[in-house]
Amino acid sequence: MKKALCTGSFDPVTNGHINIFERAARLVDELTVCVFVNETKKYLFSMEERVDLLREATVHIDNLTVDSYNGLTADYMKQHDINVIIRGLRSATDFEYEVNKAQMMRHLVPTADTIFLLTAPEFLFISSSGVRELAHFGGNVHGLVPECVEFALQEKFPNPNS
Repeated sequence: MKKALCTGSFDPVTNGHINIFERAARLVDELTVCVFVNETKKYLFSMEERVDLLREATVHIDNLTVDSYNGLTADYMKQHDINVIIRGLRSATDFEYEVNKAQMMRHLVPTADTIFLLTAPEFLFISSSGVRELAHFGGNVHGLVPECVEFALQEKFPNPNS
């Protein structure tokens, strides 16, 4: 059985992420989307909120489970017998960053392979940080994030004009 892992902070999960998950799930038997803690980041949504939003946004993907972890991805992979990581790429800059991470992972887990999926063109401009900024200033995030995330962002940033 082929198992794969998609990791990230998903603060918040976007439609670009969902597109990668849907496509990745077709490639493997089991896909785990795991929210990891990055100690250098300040988060808008708590770990629990991010996990809940991911679960709601991916309920339609039968072979996908959502988890969270505070530690090394390599350790998570070893504990769950996962040897494939799937990463979405939006640009050449993403590739440069991700290839270094993939090589480090190969150093830590010699059996690990990383599969890069190119983001669908309609999602190339979407990033979690861009969505957070847009929502913070009252911009319209409809179509950029799953509906559950859109509502959660409205709760975080109530529009004083509505």
